[in-house]
Amino acid sequence: MGYRLSKIYTKTGDKGETGMADGTRVAKDHSKVAAIGDVDELNSQLGLLQTESADPQLQDQLNRIQHILFDLGAELTLPAYQAIEAGHVKLLEQYIDQINQNLPPLDEFILPGGSRAAALAHIARAVCRRAERSLVSLNRQESLNKELLAFINRLSDLLFVMARQACKNDGITEIYWQKARTQAE
Repeated sequence: MGYRLSKIYTKTGDKGETGMADGTRVAKDHSKVAAIGDVDELNSQLGLLQTESADPQLQDQLNRIQHILFDLGAELTLPAYQAIEAGHVKLLEQYIDQINQNLPPLDEFILPGGSRAAALAHIARAVCRRAERSLVSLNRQESLNKELLAFINRLSDLLFVMARQACKNDGITEIYWQKARTQAE
């Protein structure tokens, strides 16, 4: 295989357009490009989270998810290409179940934070939710793979339990939302 990126700057986007994998050109503010960008940002957040976690299982899961997100991006840029399948959604559900079985049940909402790794997982979760909103918006314009939408939804759930696990791993007590703290004095 030759080099895919032998020249980093191409100047082809200087007028506000970018190329899709099939060769078509679209405006850089097109909803598809926005969704791809949100997924890319999510993938970058997962990379940051992975560097902060000392949990090898979490690192392995995040690495696998990063690869799947690349496939998801390819699905967005190639017409009629489907990379995300029901098995990918099931994989995330298995990860969620594995992590959740070792966590105490939730009685209240949790504030984002705790340890640094937990806070990064919460940021990744929020970015994932934004990517999901972009994908839902794009789905109104062109029909997306229903498994892709389920995958991104499940990923935000996984990131929530990963944040909880990170607190547990770091010996940090989760901070529960307290309604009384929101009352004006």
